[in-house]
Amino acid sequence: MTRAIEESSHHDEIAPLEYPLVAISEDANLPTLSNPGLHRYLQEISQYELLSREETEELAIRFRETGDPEAAYRLVSANLRLVVKVAMDFQKHWMQNFMDLIQEGNVGLVQATKKFEPYRGVKFSYYAVYWIRAYVLKFIMDNWRLVKIGTTQAQRKLFFSLNKERKLLEAQGFAAEPKLLAQRLSVKEREVVEMSQRMDSCDVSLESPVHSDSDDEQKNFIPTHGPGIESMVAGKEMKQKLTELLDILKGHLNDKEKMILHKRLLTDEPFTLQKIADCFDISRERVRQIELNLLKKMRKFLEAEMSDIVDFFDGDTIVV
Repeated sequence: MTRAIEESSHHDEIAPLEYPLVAISEDANLPTLSNPGLHRYLQEISQYELLSREETEELAIRFRETGDPEAAYRLVSANLRLVVKVAMDFQKHWMQNFMDLIQEGNVGLVQATKKFEPYRGVKFSYYAVYWIRAYVLKFIMDNWRLVKIGTTQAQRKLFFSLNKERKLLEAQGFAAEPKLLAQRLSVKEREVVEMSQRMDSCDVSLESPVHSDSDDEQKNFIPTHGPGIESMVAGKEMKQKLTELLDILKGHLNDKEKMILHKRLLTDEPFTLQKIADCFDISRERVRQIELNLLKKMRKFLEAEMSDIVDFFDGDTIVV
């Protein structure tokens, strides 16, 4: 509970820490648990008195209108047992420390206390369950594996309902095919397949060997979607050769053609036709004609010098 309040204080201050826990007395009605920490925690929260609906509404209204931290503290402490009850519904999905689920549920309870609007006629406990479940669910999904298997609300919902629906179909004598599961869960078949693959797989380090007796690591077999080394080297050589040929071609161009080549064809920020036209006091149409003739001249020259250079042409432009 302390952790929940501390985390919540980053948003709106409730500051219940000035109200210490009551003295612990053994409750014979509580079972002896193998986890001493959990048993002690249950002993602690059993000391808090439950609130009637009228008391809950009065405290919720007081906190809503005045921000009274004592009212918030009483609302939270009186519903700590509700958090344990909700967390138990998720215990089968989290085989590690059960206190982790309780802690996250307590954070959700504090959030519910801050967000609750007492004038809408909804019981506080009903509203709190929503927030408790949301925080517990998010915690499990974020910590199920090193690589998250669900990042959206739909994926989290599917994570908990997929196996349940699969077992239900099998108990009824149906084959739990992805298409049927998707229909029953009102999701896309692709989402069922993806979640099944995530749940059935396990985390593997990229540095781990492919086999126990192999020196090859997993990362060596990850496919790349970019160009291969051969293509990159060939492209670099082609561009270098193209640059050399263009340097030769420049010696056969006039001033207008040189400017068009440098300021329109071989730059990332080309001049407009009008800007070049203003430099030579000619029309935009004349510049366009010169550019078209220059492209034809370049194509003819380059194809004559290196026939496979045509691969670098894109319509009437050249890629360098």
